Amino acid sequence: MLVKVYGSAVFGVDAITITVEVNIDKGIGYHLVGLPDNAVRESSYRISAALANVKYKLPGKKIIINMAPADIRKEGAAYDLTIAVGILGASNQIQSKNIDEYVIMGELSLDGKLQPIKGALPIAIKAKKEGFKYLILPKENAKEAAIVKGLTVYGVDNITEVIEHFNKKQNLQQTIIDNEEIFNNHKEPLEFDFSDVKGQESIKRCMEIAAAGGHNIILIGPPGAGKTMLAKRLPSILPPMTLDEVLETTKIHSVIGKVKKSGVLHKRPFRAPHHTTSDVALVGGGQYPQPGEISLAHNGVLFLDELPEFKRSVLEVMRQPLEDREVTISRAKFTITYPSSFMLVASMNPSPSGFFNDENNVLSSSPAEMQRYMSKISGPLLDRIDIHIEVTPVPFEKLTEEKKGESSVEIRKRVIRARKMQSIRFKEFESIHYNAQMTVKQIREYCVLSEESKNLLKNAMEKLNLSARAYDRILKVSRTIADLENSIEVTGNHIAEAIQYRSLDREGWLG
Repeated sequence: MLVKVYGSAVFGVDAITITVEVNIDKGIGYHLVGLPDNAVRESSYRISAALANVKYKLPGKKIIINMAPADIRKEGAAYDLTIAVGILGASNQIQSKNIDEYVIMGELSLDGKLQPIKGALPIAIKAKKEGFKYLILPKENAKEAAIVKGLTVYGVDNITEVIEHFNKKQNLQQTIIDNEEIFNNHKEPLEFDFSDVKGQESIKRCMEIAAAGGHNIILIGPPGAGKTMLAKRLPSILPPMTLDEVLETTKIHSVIGKVKKSGVLHKRPFRAPHHTTSDVALVGGGQYPQPGEISLAHNGVLFLDELPEFKRSVLEVMRQPLEDREVTISRAKFTITYPSSFMLVASMNPSPSGFFNDENNVLSSSPAEMQRYMSKISGPLLDRIDIHIEVTPVPFEKLTEEKKGESSVEIRKRVIRARKMQSIRFKEFESIHYNAQMTVKQIREYCVLSEESKNLLKNAMEKLNLSARAYDRILKVSRTIADLENSIEVTGNHIAEAIQYRSLDREGWLG
């Protein structure tokens, strides 16, 4: 007897429906075809033991299983439940009348219990898109999949529940979650707050501008100046994620199995890879492609501490994703695109010792040493960072002040107000939501300068020898500064402040 059941393969951050055809006929043998990997081939042992332990069995006949389409590699143990249900249906141990309305996925333990799988959200999205009515998967993944409306999601603990469901002995309990309620009521106390930061008012201002416009920022200063402390607090002033952003972000983390029990990611991601990370770990890829750190930071913050300590080759692979806000992994047989719209926050010492031009410090580095140190970061990469700011150590008097600084909640209100202005401005553009995403066309349209402002920017360009890309960055940042002040026009004051945030372009930094 032939039975068709349906599973799903995760490819990149999307899913592809897999048809599992099970045919049982006279003879003896177990044959699995359709480009399965070793974990899928080993499924027969797990299925045999699991069925035996729940008082069912593999039929002692010739079992042929085909996983189509055959040109897509099937990976992992998540097809165990799909294949097991197909075998039970083909051997008449369960009723298979409406089995074609289900997508079924799950990894089996030898006692019949189900282990969680990766990619539940992309699988659910694909199942709904292709018209399936039901999705059966492990209970740990049920809330994640139930985000998708219009699809009945069943979370199960044991294969016995699935068997009894198809045999009408018991009904599975549908997993239902209220997206709006979870999204609106999910509030956690801030782990890091700007009120904890003593002094550093100018740096806080830069962080506010960066958050308001989604700008990349680099902090340059000696050890102990507070660079890491400030970077960790940036997510606390970013606007809350929209429902679409929540789903986009959850989808990426679902692919690597990093979604919490709540089912969705409510907080913007903050990723801080170590400087020994490889280029594949950063941008994604590998033998079985997975999203890298820049995609896991999608809609959030990627923090690179001690930027010059990263391998130059690793930093250079970020140039294209920073510009295009997506990364494409190309191989001989496939191409995968991962979204990577993130805010880059980098920090670095101004020299190997960290005390460049400090006459009072015996570790002060010479200009030649600093030149070699700075050359580890390419000019094109620095050009893609909108804001360069010098962080100086906080004086003792500021550290001992009892008065607390402005809280993240207050700063966030101004950031949200500025972002709302930008969302209205760019409402007709599908891929542009904030100032950092503006193309040259939008810059020319929304950053119109007076003659006085043009002259000011021209003088700065000539004196600092700025590139055309740096010119655009200054205009984007000045547009954000104007938005924070609720100004329709970009004035000379806004341009002047934006020029100040190009520290690494000034004479003396690069020799």
